[in-house]
Amino acid sequence: MIPSKIKEALEKQGYRFVGKHSAVKICLWCKKNMRGEGECYKSKFYGIDSSRCCQMSSSIEFCHNRCLHCWRPVEYTVGKEIPKKEADRPEEVIRGCIEAQRKMLLGFKGNPKTPKEKYDLSREPSQFAISLSGEPTLYPYLGELIELLRKRGKTSFLVTNGMNPKKLGELARKKQLPTQLYLSVNAPNEELFKKMTRSTVKNGWKVFNKTVRLFPKLKTRKVFRFTVVRGENDKDIEGYAKIVNEGRPDFVEIKSFMSVGFSRQRLGYDKMPFFEEIRDFSEKLAKLTGLKILDEKEDSRVVLLGKSKKNMKIKRC
Repeated sequence: MIPSKIKEALEKQGYRFVGKHSAVKICLWCKKNMRGEGECYKSKFYGIDSSRCCQMSSSIEFCHNRCLHCWRPVEYTVGKEIPKKEADRPEEVIRGCIEAQRKMLLGFKGNPKTPKEKYDLSREPSQFAISLSGEPTLYPYLGELIELLRKRGKTSFLVTNGMNPKKLGELARKKQLPTQLYLSVNAPNEELFKKMTRSTVKNGWKVFNKTVRLFPKLKTRKVFRFTVVRGENDKDIEGYAKIVNEGRPDFVEIKSFMSVGFSRQRLGYDKMPFFEEIRDFSEKLAKLTGLKILDEKEDSRVVLLGKSKKNMKIKRC
């Protein structure tokens, strides 16, 4: 399903393809953790083992949006539908992702900085971050994939752009929601939504808000993720607060835009807020939503808001 030109370009970027429409890429923090050089903020906030996290996509380059700030290659988007009759089965996707990740981590086997026990454990991912590239709700067997991961004792993080509330409702009805569900909140109003997401969905802002209203009914851990771009979407905090108050997520992650990957072709380093700016933004949002700053990671320029630290750490499936 992915043209060979696009495939070659992404493989040079470290992507490894699985089947017809899935892919894996080793996260920078996974590599750092394998060498004993720290952990990602998801590990600090939620207890996820960075070295056992599989960053993958079941719908590589299929998305509704062309987000301005996205580090993924949105210019290579091939469509917004994966026909069910052509889709790979979830067991094939999971098996292929694990095999691809093992091959990419082989170099750590003889690394003196990587303990043998850590390397051995990394060969069997315990967490699947379904967020690499593309919109995961476009994969027809997404619910079955999440269900299969749960049966195998693995946790799953799913990041959605909010353009497919019907699919989220289906996951809820079938009890196939992920361990933690993310909604990308990139704008506080319709004008900025159009500018930041460049969505191909008609009435995208209305569809997004339909997802926001659905969130309180979804019985799983829920997170709103903000990517703040200096001078672009770092205004109208009251608008953001309205979205948070309506969607009532368990947590809100406020993160600085980073000019990395393909986003460098659209936005420069001057658009990256410093940690102090993210902290200030977070404090203002906290006051308007009744949330507290629960944690932060300065080197990742991210702050976590929520009501209590009590349930931050994720319990195993």
